[in-house]
Amino acid sequence: MVSILTISGRRGAPTVVSHPQVSDPITGQKPDEDCAVVGYVGSRNAFPFLLTGLKSLQHRGQESAGIATFDGSMIRIKKGMGLVAEVFRESDQSLKDSLPGNIGVAHTRYSTHGSKNLENAGPITISNSIGYIAISHNGEITNAVQLREEMKKRGSGFITSSDTEVMLMEISRNIIELGINAGLRNAVSRLRGAYACALMINGTLYALRDPMGIRPLMLGQVGDSYVIASESCVMDILGGSVIRDVKPGELIEITPSGYRTVFIASTPNTAHCMFEYVYFARPDSVIDGSEVFSARIQMGRRLAKEYPVDADIVIPVPDSGRAQALGYSQQSGIPYGEGLIKNRYSERTFIMPTQEQRANAVRLKLNPIKSAISGKRIVLVEDSIVRGNTINYTVKILRAQGAKEVHVRVASPPIIAPCYFGVDMKTRDQFLARGKTLDQIANEIGADSVGYISIEGLIESIGLGKQGLCLGCLTGSYPVPIPGEKYSFQSELENYQNP
Repeated sequence: MVSILTISGRRGAPTVVSHPQVSDPITGQKPDEDCAVVGYVGSRNAFPFLLTGLKSLQHRGQESAGIATFDGSMIRIKKGMGLVAEVFRESDQSLKDSLPGNIGVAHTRYSTHGSKNLENAGPITISNSIGYIAISHNGEITNAVQLREEMKKRGSGFITSSDTEVMLMEISRNIIELGINAGLRNAVSRLRGAYACALMINGTLYALRDPMGIRPLMLGQVGDSYVIASESCVMDILGGSVIRDVKPGELIEITPSGYRTVFIASTPNTAHCMFEYVYFARPDSVIDGSEVFSARIQMGRRLAKEYPVDADIVIPVPDSGRAQALGYSQQSGIPYGEGLIKNRYSERTFIMPTQEQRANAVRLKLNPIKSAISGKRIVLVEDSIVRGNTINYTVKILRAQGAKEVHVRVASPPIIAPCYFGVDMKTRDQFLARGKTLDQIANEIGADSVGYISIEGLIESIGLGKQGLCLGCLTGSYPVPIPGEKYSFQSELENYQNP
């Protein structure tokens, strides 16, 4: 179902009007890494800017999409299951009129906490004595269960199973007691984990990022209006410019007349997610001062230095391995070529929930160019390997088309541990590389050899330094305390569960 939610009256309970969704929801899909968040405030109608922003960030979440605007007296929301273009159809002339206002927040979802349903789709809203609040959240609150139980004991009720609602309820409680600015500061002191948020409180937009800066968040300007978004590419596509990254731990208050930093809850170390640079973000984005495309080129170059091989052609697993393959080719001198064609309308297989669905999707996803493969010694470059479904089938494709040799090179170190900060990698037994040697991995996927970039090589390629990155899924050591896991900055390992 697609719902239009209007929060109106004298800050009373919301009323929901449901409309049948024209197309079926995307089934069996758990979209990429995190989610995408967009916020807008300015002199013009917010809806077109928010919609364009969501379309620009579709790669970050394909499960659901939603937009909430504030028209001066109430919050209006439309959200639904599926891709942005399915939820917000251009043929629907009533969309702009149903979402009026010059301020709003928008969201595409990837469920890492909470089940896949419309109730958990963002933005999530609430009304209280302060007014109306809507939040779009990218990341994952690691102490959400604890906070939920505390609030239940105080009499709070929850509509969704999402950690975003827990975050919103914590924010709401604090700002009622302490006011908006002090309340948000206190809420930040209680929240653990990763969050990059577009937060709308009545007619004011806020950008909020967790103190470790795990998930990206940008502040930009389009004409006389302001935009916040998960990636800088949104500003480019809107014809605007990036002002700067939201700093780790920073709360920025944004109105049509300008913006100001309310506070910065800083920590000695940052922990930007390395997976943003390896896989999640668009290559044309710049995150925390590092261009994604350039970082991926450097990963490929470093990979060629660490794992050279005699071969005839370097080909990428499209599309996310393309820049890394180009870097490998540049460094090695082996010609770059396209050997696999991707169906651009298939879903991303990493994010699908079952093995059968992922295997079927891979067959739909890739098709070989026979003349580029037959009789060749191939370096096949992949950005990362999680479960191994795509790479296993891809090697089989190349073998079936007469590849003489297939040498797999991976531009991410082996993933061996769960992610607790917004990536759907929760159980250790799903990782291909866990507990295996390179020869064992090569044998399992049918390759002649396998090579992964080193952690040191990855860090140098991104350019933010070891203390600036979250490497938890590579090392099993996390920048935020996780029960039973190794904490990156602890001196004793009393509760450490060996990965």
